[in-house]
Amino acid sequence: MKITKEEVMHVANLAHLDMDESSIDTFTFQLGKILEYVDTLNRVDTEGVLPTYHAIALTNAFREDIQKDHFDKEQVLGNAPEKEDGSFIVPKVIQ
Repeated sequence: MKITKEEVMHVANLAHLDMDESSIDTFTFQLGKILEYVDTLNRVDTEGVLPTYHAIALTNAFREDIQKDHFDKEQVLGNAPEKEDGSFIVPKVIQ
């Protein structure tokens, strides 16, 4: 499968990329090589091969939900550099 310069220019236009003639030639060649490789992969017999979504087996990494005691408000605020009326004082981020 080949790709033409016109197709590369069309995709570049859709992506709002400003490409010079040299870049278009380079991308046409490189994308052509990639598509040739993909075409080679398409010829591989995969009959009876199950799809592989991950290269390694995955297991669920979730832990059990265990209720624990929370920290006391005063204990948490004790670590705050600035506090007022039971709340943290943080820098303003919206102007």
